[in-house]
Amino acid sequence: MTTAATLAPPARRPAERPHTSPPWWMALVGAVAGFSGTGSATLNGDELATISAASRSLSGMFELARHIDGHFLPYYLFMHFWAKAGTSELWLRLPSAVAIGVAAWFLVDLGRRLHSTRAGVIAAGIFAILPSVSYYGAFARSYAFAAAAVVFSFWALHRAVERPGVVRRWVLYGVAVALVCSTHLFAVLVLPAQLLLLRRAVAVRMLAALAVGCVPAAVLGLIGYGERHAISWIPERGPEVWLKFPKMASGATALGVVLFAMALAGAVVLWRTARRADQASATDQASATEKASAAEKASATEKASAAEKASAAEKASAAEKASAADQASGVGRASGVDKASGTEKAGGADKVWAPVLAGWLVLPPVLLLAVSLLVTPAYVDRYLFVTAPALALLAGLAVAGLPRFQGVAAVLVVAVGFGLAFSEHAEVREENGRFENIPWALRVIKAEPEDAIVYGQSQLRAGFEYYADSLMPVDVLLAGSAPDPDGFGYPEGSDVSGALEGRERVWVVWRGTKQAGLNNDSIARVGQVEQAGFELSVAKHSGDLPGLTVALFTRR
Repeated sequence: MTTAATLAPPARRPAERPHTSPPWWMALVGAVAGFSGTGSATLNGDELATISAASRSLSGMFELARHIDGHFLPYYLFMHFWAKAGTSELWLRLPSAVAIGVAAWFLVDLGRRLHSTRAGVIAAGIFAILPSVSYYGAFARSYAFAAAAVVFSFWALHRAVERPGVVRRWVLYGVAVALVCSTHLFAVLVLPAQLLLLRRAVAVRMLAALAVGCVPAAVLGLIGYGERHAISWIPERGPEVWLKFPKMASGATALGVVLFAMALAGAVVLWRTARRADQASATDQASATEKASAAEKASATEKASAAEKASAAEKASAAEKASAADQASGVGRASGVDKASGTEKAGGADKVWAPVLAGWLVLPPVLLLAVSLLVTPAYVDRYLFVTAPALALLAGLAVAGLPRFQGVAAVLVVAVGFGLAFSEHAEVREENGRFENIPWALRVIKAEPEDAIVYGQSQLRAGFEYYADSLMPVDVLLAGSAPDPDGFGYPEGSDVSGALEGRERVWVVWRGTKQAGLNNDSIARVGQVEQAGFELSVAKHSGDLPGLTVALFTRR
């Protein structure tokens, strides 16, 4: 007699990736890679602005946000409490390094979910060797936070689409979107790529999570629009900037070009892998249906041949149908459709993840240029660091998709990639790695008693006060010890001639080249010093642009 045990096909789970946690040490690798970028690089003007903002009272920070950098307020609030433990370079940059580590961890798990753990580990390894990661991982601004929040949002979205009926996963996705919007205003430019995953089964919950999560972006966007004068220094750009985008994302031209080519291959690998999985799932589903039909026929034959066996045969038939239905349901889950509910699952969206990741990489520079052309010039390299994880992930998928020797290829890619970007890594770790070398300027200034100092930009004063370890020239224009409540400058007197009366030497420091201050009127203080009866004696520039210029003027 044929029984359910003999008729039923062996129970087989649908193909799925093991739910193991990504290796924790990849987060440590990412954090170390980021933190190592601090090297001997000194704080630049943006980082000193962080100190200035974080050192104010809470009411002072909110007052500052009403006039400038309002979209940085969440980051400034965090740094306000962090800086209570100290304001050394390493301490101020440590949160960014930790954020890079968090980004690396989520990158590994996202790669595992989309392809394999190997793909995620390779992606995190590539991410760790990017000079841009070394730069922003050791930068006391919110760009590393933004990158981590963006990776977290894509990871949370994958989990939510994987099981769309679990409300808490959509809540987590909404939280992730809110973090993206709170870390940096232009980080939201990655979100349109996520809309490619919209399906009827998930549309309501996904759009609701996006809407709630984007509330901070709406608030900070309105604040930022009202403060757009703060970025009036950004020049207008054209589509030609896209040619430099590989360097913007990776931090190195040669490495960036190679990784972009690999990223294209990685998108193809992800698409083909998902397509093969769908085809295999369809085949399994058809096989399961045939076996269920055979089981029904066998059951009918048994029932007709022996009346006393009818009850047993019916039970066997029922068991056969349940087993086949379960198997078909499992295959349906692997292919993206639950036959019982008609609900679309994550597998059905797997092919869409290829253009989603590609959109994560290429949409931000396109949209940022559109904002620059339609609203106000805003195209700045550092605003696009949020694309670096996508570049690394797609490149990692390309290596993991090789038919063999993936491990060897991964080691070669990381080693050769680091070699291609070695000079950029060295530059990031130089004293002038942030292109505003105040300690160098202090070494140039060889003050004599009664020397004066005048700052071409008032906010430079914060850096000289931070790094000065010996007697400085007299700050003759300073009119108050606290920075302006509506900015990062300091109150200064306007009568330069009166302030320099009785002085024989005056040091003038400004951000920019020597020509910017000596050959045109862009640095007003230089002209005012000359009108006060002084002439140039010597001028030196720190080298890299924009850099600093230190000039000594003596009485005529």
